Amino acid sequence: MPGGSSTILDFKDVGLRYDETWALHNVSFSLKPGETRIILGAAGSGKTTLLKAVIGLVQVDEGNIVLFGEQVTSREEHDLYALRSKAGILFQEGGLFDSLSVGENVEYPLLNQQTGDTRSAEDPSRQAEAEKRVRDALKFVELEQTFNKFPSELSGGMRRRVGIARAIVTEPPLILYDSPTAGLDPITANTIMAVIAKERDVRNTASLIVTHRYQDGELMANFRYNPQGEDLVPVSDEEQRDPRRVRTKFMVMQGGEIVFFGTRQELENCDDEYVKRFARPDG
Repeated sequence: MPGGSSTILDFKDVGLRYDETWALHNVSFSLKPGETRIILGAAGSGKTTLLKAVIGLVQVDEGNIVLFGEQVTSREEHDLYALRSKAGILFQEGGLFDSLSVGENVEYPLLNQQTGDTRSAEDPSRQAEAEKRVRDALKFVELEQTFNKFPSELSGGMRRRVGIARAIVTEPPLILYDSPTAGLDPITANTIMAVIAKERDVRNTASLIVTHRYQDGELMANFRYNPQGEDLVPVSDEEQRDPRRVRTKFMVMQGGEIVFFGTRQELENCDDEYVKRFARPDG
């Protein structure tokens, strides 16, 4: 499914400085529906700061950020709530509330989403609708049986998938993933990335993925979700070679700057010593 023509996210010469240190410097890129950006780089290179800047959790000093056609950089904090509610977020380690059940965790964004629905939160029809959406989101990540469980009863990989269910329950056009596979074994990590690829391909969702694993980006670049077989299938060689059809691009950050931007093949062929560190399966 090709990405749409409208731009979901646009960074133009964005800069953010803490004292004399650049957290972000001259950062420019854009993102359309169905596209993925894999963000790699050493610790402290600006990856997570970039994600925070997307939804205004940090205020930048320079440049311009446009999200869903609206300015982020010039908005006051209280004006950002509605904008943030349109983006899904998977926090590091899943970020679940231990005191809430799985169903309540997934429902949380629905309760805080700003919509034109004037029905009371206690309205039975609204509650039934919310529960259906929660169960559908859990079914999407193949965890519908965990609705009444608590996070402490789940494995690390299952908690991460519940986090994805919470991120997608509002069906946002953009999802921000902060280290979705951190601390997981390779098999579980691949399961998580398969769910992320499924979300991208079923709903044409745009994705920003911060990760330390090159394999995460490799999976997103090399495979797509096949709804008929309900599995991942390799992207064709023709699609891999056609720049207009390549929807997964890699960004490598250093010192707050994007020092590489390109396809998987371009990343693997890059001669820069710093960039090469992130183009290895064991990198």
